[in-house]
Amino acid sequence: MTLYTNMPLELVLEGVNDEVEPLQEVWANGVKMQVTSVAPGIGKIVRLLECDLNDYLNPSLTPGMIVHYQPTAN
Repeated sequence: MTLYTNMPLELVLEGVNDEVEPLQEVWANGVKMQVTSVAPGIGKIVRLLECDLNDYLNPSLTPGMIVHYQPTAN
């Protein structure tokens, strides 16, 4: 891959080796999604996994939105 930029390499690659928070797969509002945990039972949507096509148009299900879900016992 070739990347043409006038930015310093340190800025371009900043954060590339940072730890990524583990994602959880949960059901909320009838949709299976991946979330990052914000608090117990509360998560920030990363992406939708199993849903109707119309759910992609729902503004409350966009990535970055906060949802409430029931924590599952493992």
